[in-house]
Amino acid sequence: PDLPAGRSAHQIGVEEMTAVSQDKAPATPDAEAFVVEVEKPIREAWRMFARNKAAVVGLIILTLIILMSIFGPVVYPVDPFEIVGAPLTPPGSEGFPLGTDQQGRDMVAGLIYGSQATLLVGGAAAAITITIGVLVGALAGYYRGWVEEVLMRITEFFQVLPPLLLAMVVVMLFSPSLVTIAIAVGIVSWTGTARLARGEFLRIRELDFVKAERAIGSRNARIIWTIILPNAAPPLIVAAALSVGTAILFEAGLSFLGLSDPNVMSWGYLIGVNRPQILEAWWPVTFPGLAIFITVLAVSLIGDGLNDAFNPKLRQR
Repeated sequence: PDLPAGRSAHQIGVEEMTAVSQDKAPATPDAEAFVVEVEKPIREAWRMFARNKAAVVGLIILTLIILMSIFGPVVYPVDPFEIVGAPLTPPGSEGFPLGTDQQGRDMVAGLIYGSQATLLVGGAAAAITITIGVLVGALAGYYRGWVEEVLMRITEFFQVLPPLLLAMVVVMLFSPSLVTIAIAVGIVSWTGTARLARGEFLRIRELDFVKAERAIGSRNARIIWTIILPNAAPPLIVAAALSVGTAILFEAGLSFLGLSDPNVMSWGYLIGVNRPQILEAWWPVTFPGLAIFITVLAVSLIGDGLNDAFNPKLRQR
């Protein structure tokens, strides 16, 4: 056949082969498609979480409590330790929406400032619990052998001790403060997380992709923290959420017993100092108790929603 003017058969063949190879080559995903692929698991988890209406309600309640602890002192600038009225003033009387306690302190200010200490101790203690639990469980589940034996015996030792009694001893050995309480609660609460982490590491370490990493010579630290831990994270995230509620209850119990910083207002402290007058005046004890109950309930509902979001069986359905 006749060739186009100025073009040889070799040039035409090269152009045709290039066109065919371009048609068969897979298209390179652009940045937007890559972002969609990265965000897809997050969107799926949020969709499963949002389907649990109780979990959404818990998230809203906890968000409101956090906002109250942050902006409450600005909106209601009253010192929680200042005597502003007659002792045991009923709610709604003399300009006190929730009344006063046995010393004449405003209960609204006590609840606002008490939320700061309660949430701070709960979050810090939960972080300590997860850190110790994941570290112990990861090392025990991955290395097995004598490492697992030693770490599990230590875990069992802490597990058989009465948690509240051990926390009281730790707080009494040092000066009562928010830091001491957070450390004490974290020390007595990590055993369950450690056992959970150990079970997940025992399961995942035998999967094919972990064996492949081990076969190509990857270091143990890389396998533990960058390969196994992200795959074991979902149940640990749920455990972290639930440990916040446990830490809040421990803090309230220690404050109720008087083992807290007397210069820091907390909900447990309000219940403890006003309990002798509970038969005479119900509100100084009831309102802080309801605050603790609602906060722990909200955290538990969020934990239940996270369990739905990260449960692979529910996500497959």
